[in-house]
Amino acid sequence: MRRLATITYLVRDYDEAVSWFCKNLSFKLVEDIPVGDGKRWVVVSPGDDQYRLLLAKADGVDQKAHIGKQAGGRVAFFLETDDFDRDYSAMRAKGVMFLEQPRHEPYGVVVVFEDLYGNKWDLIEPMRQQRGLEQVT
Repeated sequence: MRRLATITYLVRDYDEAVSWFCKNLSFKLVEDIPVGDGKRWVVVSPGDDQYRLLLAKADGVDQKAHIGKQAGGRVAFFLETDDFDRDYSAMRAKGVMFLEQPRHEPYGVVVVFEDLYGNKWDLIEPMRQQRGLEQVT
């Protein structure tokens, strides 16, 4: 079996990023391991360890220039939920910046928000979950 499990996510500072993800999106800290020279292996997850972000502190001018621009201004990440209203309300209460009002699309209920660096995310409850259908692979 193969799967895409961990995505590199550029950050200015490990601790500010861990704090933001854990406080505002209710992610959990999975790993925080020093690897030398001030670098750390820092991994957060939205709840299951199947999908994770490796918080990588930007090193040098080129990497720092890409913080907040991981997808060139497009939505970079998709945070799926099984209860859109619950998570949207909780995130709003925590001060997450939403760029639009929630909308219904053929694929589900969705709203775009920005993370602490300006990367765009979708909070989405897929249609398959709204209908109570299992995803077929």
